[in-house]
Amino acid sequence: MRNERVFSVHGDAELTARAGHLFGSARTEFLCAARDLRTWSGPEAKAAIGGRVRAAAAAPGFTARKLLSPVALADEEARAHLRAVQGAGALVRISGSPLPHETILIDRRVMILAGREAPAGREYTVTTSQTLIDGVHSLFEALWDSSADLDAYLSADVPHLDADGRTILRSLGSGLTDQAAAQRLGVSLRTYRRRVAELMTRLEADSRFQAGLRAGELGLRRA
Repeated sequence: MRNERVFSVHGDAELTARAGHLFGSARTEFLCAARDLRTWSGPEAKAAIGGRVRAAAAAPGFTARKLLSPVALADEEARAHLRAVQGAGALVRISGSPLPHETILIDRRVMILAGREAPAGREYTVTTSQTLIDGVHSLFEALWDSSADLDAYLSADVPHLDADGRTILRSLGSGLTDQAAAQRLGVSLRTYRRRVAELMTRLEADSRFQAGLRAGELGLRRA
């Protein structure tokens, strides 16, 4: 790592093989920004992140912060997990704005950036470049300052995806035409397409295909 200031890996397996040891190397600060709980989902990464969160409660001066988008709260299991993370000592906030980077920052000396999802797996970029780290760290801090504490966000009763929204997401993965899906939902074609666009924004998806993928990840296609 000393002579390799930037390198990329593809997929969770290669990330774990080449950079998995970094997740547990934090000594003073561990920052994580992600759209939902699937981004850093490899077994070794999950175990290491969990260890850093527990260390936050036990070690004076150690800080663990997690910043997520509202889609991370789409189901009760995810909300319960985040409450447990918070109870273990981490600070958890929900961003009202789309996250420009899904990233982990370790002691402001190592950064792991997650790229877009792809059929072959995500591309992750690992760097020790201080210029890059400082730049992304400043973005993290700006978003953190404007985000809501997990408890405050949940107590504000922010609406989650309703039954119609879940039906629309299921239709995206079913192969139905817009006309057929609108008829099944009992709305006009124009209303259906507007709701699809709104849900794509809510899920931070760039396409209907990606919205369907994210719905599947979050278990939103289940009847």
